[in-house]
Amino acid sequence: MSLQAFFASCPRGLESLLAEELGQLGAKKPVPVPGGVAFEGDMRVCYRANLESRLATRVLMRLARSPYRGEQDVYEAALAVKWPEWFSEKQSIRVDVSAIRSPLKSLEFATLRIKDAVCDRFRADRGQRPDVDTRAPEVRIQAFLDKTDVTLYLDTSGEPLNKRGYRRDAGEAPLKENLAAGIVRLTGWNSSEPLLDPMCGSGTLVVEAAMMALAIPPGHARAFGFERLAGFDLRRWNEVRNAALARRKPNERLPIFARDRYGEELKKARINLDAAGLADCVELKQADVLDTGAPAGAGVLVANPPYGARIGEDAALAEFYPKLGDTLKKYYAGWRCYLFSGDTRLPKLIRLTASRRTPLYNGPLDCRLYEYLIVAGSNRNRAAR
Repeated sequence: MSLQAFFASCPRGLESLLAEELGQLGAKKPVPVPGGVAFEGDMRVCYRANLESRLATRVLMRLARSPYRGEQDVYEAALAVKWPEWFSEKQSIRVDVSAIRSPLKSLEFATLRIKDAVCDRFRADRGQRPDVDTRAPEVRIQAFLDKTDVTLYLDTSGEPLNKRGYRRDAGEAPLKENLAAGIVRLTGWNSSEPLLDPMCGSGTLVVEAAMMALAIPPGHARAFGFERLAGFDLRRWNEVRNAALARRKPNERLPIFARDRYGEELKKARINLDAAGLADCVELKQADVLDTGAPAGAGVLVANPPYGARIGEDAALAEFYPKLGDTLKKYYAGWRCYLFSGDTRLPKLIRLTASRRTPLYNGPLDCRLYEYLIVAGSNRNRAAR
């Protein structure tokens, strides 16, 4: 199979981790760039990246790259692509355009011109044009404009890859699944040590951790855009899928603990664990993080505590963060603790020294993953150790 150029997008801050992951899945020359990873591979690698990547949001196949100065150049670049070789005029399409430092005044107009070019190409080659469906298209076309070039892609994923197919109840302010998987990866958790989410909400962090521990392919319960493209190789896809499923470990009780103060939140986590087939693998318990001890002598605590963008209770949070810091010192000596937050006040109010701060984005929100290595005793003892 010949090599093709691809781009896998991901939450900002996870690019290096994604490049490493794609390399393990067989990608050639993975290069992290802001917002994703460019790489090369054959269609087997494309299938694997969609099925097995825990961090990617979409896998885009590059069809063309061309310099442009105005909308007409963008139209000509799209018109030159042999779209009928990739899909049929009977399939519906959607075009999305993103840009960084593009001189064009309207991305909406650029989107319209690309759609016109695709339809004109079909009319010229097949005498018929595809319909546009912005809600549930069968084929998605992506364009990226930088200062000088337009790049045209076919989306091989369809729905975003963070939509694993298991989530039944997302809760009030969910983490996207691939961001949750990236956060767990950044903790360095090795799947055999205890992992606790004491504010688990709908359970995304613990579901992703359990899927990692059992080597469950994150996309095993969903369909993909590449299945609707011309040239889709069902035999090769079945080989890739069966090989991934063969690596899956049987379900067992894992050292993963999910707690939440609120029973309603815990109910959502239970629904999602059930839907993922992992209900027997994770211990769920209703408990308040501020007055509950650790489930083991050492391990990894990872949490997405409430912050202003979620509940807007500034006074309540200003009171909560110092108490959380005291709780970690009191109960979690020997633990590596990771708090993901978009609240810039957290590091000051929690009164602990972060050993690492990793910038991440939760959608448009600029966030940090704070690492706290908790040791027994005072700050002086900590320094001595």
